[in-house]
Amino acid sequence: MDLRQYVRDIPDFPKPGILFRDITPLLRDPAGWHEVIQRLVAVCDRWQPDLIVGIESRGFIVGTALATQLGKGFVPVRKPGKLPGEVIGIDYTLEYGSDRLEIHADALSDHPKVLLVDDLLATGGTASASAELVTKAGGELVGCGFVIELADLAGRAKLPEGVPVESLIIYG
Repeated sequence: MDLRQYVRDIPDFPKPGILFRDITPLLRDPAGWHEVIQRLVAVCDRWQPDLIVGIESRGFIVGTALATQLGKGFVPVRKPGKLPGEVIGIDYTLEYGSDRLEIHADALSDHPKVLLVDDLLATGGTASASAELVTKAGGELVGCGFVIELADLAGRAKLPEGVPVESLIIYG
């Protein structure tokens, strides 16, 4: 199945010059969405994670569906101030400024093998920071999975060396 048929291109969103790859038609289509999750299940069969960690916010959609299918737990990586209780955070640089991501301090304290997921790998800043946060929190990063990768933006190069990456749809 060609998953690209379910991705809508929206020019000039969120600002002029950006071509946004919208996965909401994919989420809406039962056959397409099922195919996404089944392909990610196959990735998990190879990498054998104990937990799925998803990056805010569409990574929550991908990650919880995958975790449910696998019978695994799910842990969110969130923007600052969104998680109650003690957190571990990481500050990272964006193209125009900086941001922060957080995870519960005890979420990975038992050193699980982790698959990090999100809907999109673009420049790699958020994914790279999330990967570092997984390790900082005690997890063993066994792989990164994305629905879409914008290869022209070279985000894969920012991810930890030696950690496998699987993208279901690659543009550019």
